[in-house]
Amino acid sequence: FDAERFRGGSEAMRRLVDAWFEEEKGHARLLGCAVDRMGGRHITSHWSFTAFCATRRWLGVGFELQVLLLTEIVSTGYYRVMRRHLDDEPLRDMCGLILRDEAGHVAFHLDRVTAMGRPGRGWWSALWRGQFWVLGHAAATMLWVNHGPALTALGATRTEYFREVRREIGRFLGRLARRAAAPREPSE
Repeated sequence: FDAERFRGGSEAMRRLVDAWFEEEKGHARLLGCAVDRMGGRHITSHWSFTAFCATRRWLGVGFELQVLLLTEIVSTGYYRVMRRHLDDEPLRDMCGLILRDEAGHVAFHLDRVTAMGRPGRGWWSALWRGQFWVLGHAAATMLWVNHGPALTALGATRTEYFREVRREIGRFLGRLARRAAAPREPSE
């Protein structure tokens, strides 16, 4: 409901959001090629995506950005596990390319969350981190429900996937904590 206010905040933000969507379309194209290569079946819609879009739009752009960040983090865990188990070099390379892009997306969100002053310090920080972990595990569970069979077909396990997701969430929160603890430079 408030996405245009966010996108329209500046021309730079509009270009950034548009570039992100273009990059995600590129990932979808690569993944479609991977499905073809593995002899899989393309899907054009899924109930979980519809529910995801409805929920994030209903709760506003701030929540949507957090959900998108968690999707990037959870996807990083997914592609790390997938790449680890793939024997097909072109598909391993595809995972590497997507992981490179996801690292850039997560870095953008780290800068954004830091600039917003989140999670801050004290009890509010603990509450924010707690909800971040809970929503991160919810996102990871949704990804596993929908795409876990692809990982298990490669020889990966649910435990391995969730361990990787926890590591990625922990990395993000660790970087955020280090930034929050660092002395701030005076404003010019």
